Amino acid sequence: MTIQSLSNQRILVIGGTSGIGFAAAAAAVGASASVTVASRNQKKLDTVAVKLGGAAQTRVLDTGDNNLLEHFFQQEQPWDHVVVSAAQTKGGPVRSLSLTDAAAAMDSKFWGAYRVARASRIKEGGSLTLISGFLSERPSGTAVLQGAINAALESLVRGLALEFAPIRVNAVSPGVIETPIWDDLPFEKRKALFESTASHLPAGRIGQPKDIANAVLFVMTTSFVTGSTVRVDGGAVIA
Repeated sequence: MTIQSLSNQRILVIGGTSGIGFAAAAAAVGASASVTVASRNQKKLDTVAVKLGGAAQTRVLDTGDNNLLEHFFQQEQPWDHVVVSAAQTKGGPVRSLSLTDAAAAMDSKFWGAYRVARASRIKEGGSLTLISGFLSERPSGTAVLQGAINAALESLVRGLALEFAPIRVNAVSPGVIETPIWDDLPFEKRKALFESTASHLPAGRIGQPKDIANAVLFVMTTSFVTGSTVRVDGGAVIA
């Protein structure tokens, strides 16, 4: 992939204010794309605009608001690439996670991506990329729902790749990535968790957001990739 590979292409990153989404937006800016970062939170969008040096536009979008999504895409020219990284999910064992929280997690990550896919307008030969997660292939007894949601997203990708062709549809499946999602853990506990996880991974470290951003740019710029899930997990599934 060359730095010119996204030149003059319009890219929308939904959920691009932190972590994986922000890294994907920054990588696309670095590849000379015209980037729009979308989020529900205007304050976070303002911060991102400063971080990216004014190189990206921002828009307020909520993947839970279908009317807003449809209006947004109808008003915009078709995009070259759309990336969906927005999701808020609570986890825990099935018998202790409330049904309300379980439904909200499914609505945020799966139905949010579904709504975007349904409303989106993407150029022929362009791409839609969803972010899933390695728990789809290596389930955890304490995060059953997350694994099921990720598996559903990856199945959705394969079907959409057929329905939307020649628009390409792919998923990128991260492993444990050092993002703000872990910030609620005290520093020492977080450090111990990362070190313990890294010690069991063939790659010998946990992931960084830029690792996932590299994979997102790969599926954007590789025209022979569609219906695929690109796993970027440091070897977690095989460990």
